[in-house]
Amino acid sequence: MTTVRVVLADDDPLVRAGLRMILEGAPDLRVVGEASDGHQAVDLVERELPDVVLMDIRMPGTDGLAATRRLRERGATARVVILTTFDTDETVLTALRHGAAGYLLKDTPPADLVLAVRKVAAGEPILSAAVTTRLIAAVTAAPDDSRGRAARALLDRLTDREREVAHAVAEGLTNTEISRLLFMGVATVKTHVGSVFAKLEVTNRVQVARCVHDAGEGPGAN
Repeated sequence: MTTVRVVLADDDPLVRAGLRMILEGAPDLRVVGEASDGHQAVDLVERELPDVVLMDIRMPGTDGLAATRRLRERGATARVVILTTFDTDETVLTALRHGAAGYLLKDTPPADLVLAVRKVAAGEPILSAAVTTRLIAAVTAAPDDSRGRAARALLDRLTDREREVAHAVAEGLTNTEISRLLFMGVATVKTHVGSVFAKLEVTNRVQVARCVHDAGEGPGAN
């Protein structure tokens, strides 16, 4: 029996402990490491070379979306499954664009989670039923640009520099990565991010990404 090597990335130690208990209850799954943020996850994956990574989105420092993108850019062979409580269309699409092989919600039953890890390790993409339903609804919904118009109006409040920062945030870049991309200090980036949050009337980076996506300016937009 081939053993599937798994890395867990979640900032909640109780969640990691629960996942470890579920996965190691299966004879063919083995947890080879745990990370509490995206930066640790990237380092751990490069060191342990797992088959599958279960990746949370909201973690301190480097979040799960940025870590997923970074693993793809570095040529990691591990297949990333996003395991989170967030199932907005924008978050799912961003995760898939960044190279995720699956997207599951944390209320996935243990038996289904074990099966999903096996399928992803075998090369099959995995989406939870709820996520699949949302994506189908989003694709088949009648066109309505009211949300796009509202998002564009919000983005028009930004200066050119703030808009560049907003786009970088939407691509999942960290403050350090934005500072390198836009040739500014990290402290300046933090100031711009704070201004973007205030002007867009949001409280986190996922909401910034959603606004940019709704405006038709996000990654993959026409």
